Amino acid sequence: MPRGQAKDEQSDRRDGSGDTVVDADAAVVVGDPPPSARLPLDRRRIVTAAVGFIDEFGLPGLSMRRLGSILGVEAMSLYRYVPGRENLMDAVVEAILAEMNDDEEILESPRDGWQDFLQRLAHGVRRVALAHPKAFPLVASRPTEAPWLRPPLRSLRTVESFLDGLLSEGFGDSAAVSAYRAFTSFLLGHLLLEVSSLGADVGPLDVVDDGEDRNRRPMEFPTVERLGAALAEDHSAVEFEEALEELLDRIALIQSES
Repeated sequence: MPRGQAKDEQSDRRDGSGDTVVDADAAVVVGDPPPSARLPLDRRRIVTAAVGFIDEFGLPGLSMRRLGSILGVEAMSLYRYVPGRENLMDAVVEAILAEMNDDEEILESPRDGWQDFLQRLAHGVRRVALAHPKAFPLVASRPTEAPWLRPPLRSLRTVESFLDGLLSEGFGDSAAVSAYRAFTSFLLGHLLLEVSSLGADVGPLDVVDDGEDRNRRPMEFPTVERLGAALAEDHSAVEFEEALEELLDRIALIQSES
């Protein structure tokens, strides 16, 4: 068989799901270098591709083989940079959290009071969630630097900045920790619900009604039926702002009592 024909058949080989399978062994047999030798890899490129895949298709379909196919290399070549899928998922979380470090709206320390400081941080986390709604649930489920860090503030750097910022504004140790707990609980609950409405798989939380089900079967609860249109309206941005203001009022009370 001519070498060119072998190469064409190699490039056209697909698995049962229709994905192209990169066959490095076939390339070597016909005298060609493996694809990974022609396409230099590094960990950052692999993780970026993984984040892009999850953003578009969701987490369940991601595999090392499929990721290799996207990058145009054999799956085995990925393991040099990411030891396995679990390590890759941790790297995805780290990449998402790192985006907050590049957000100029998020401050390292309070500049105009602790309320402004927390407002900026909350909106920065929400921007990350909205940019990667299908990947954001990983932030809730996968501890990175320290298992005891509460999501979605999984970065030691962010938590350090959070606590130091409040302490510099007159919070005591106990009040700063209580504020951290309240702040993270608020963010996680609100943002998981919000990304679930954008197609994220968040397990038991993924029960947001899109309105179609009400049209397929009689509604057993008349009040819900009557108010169904209003209940289905999306007020995520307003609700986030209002809940955040209420949270800051609670934290102010915590500070005054410390």
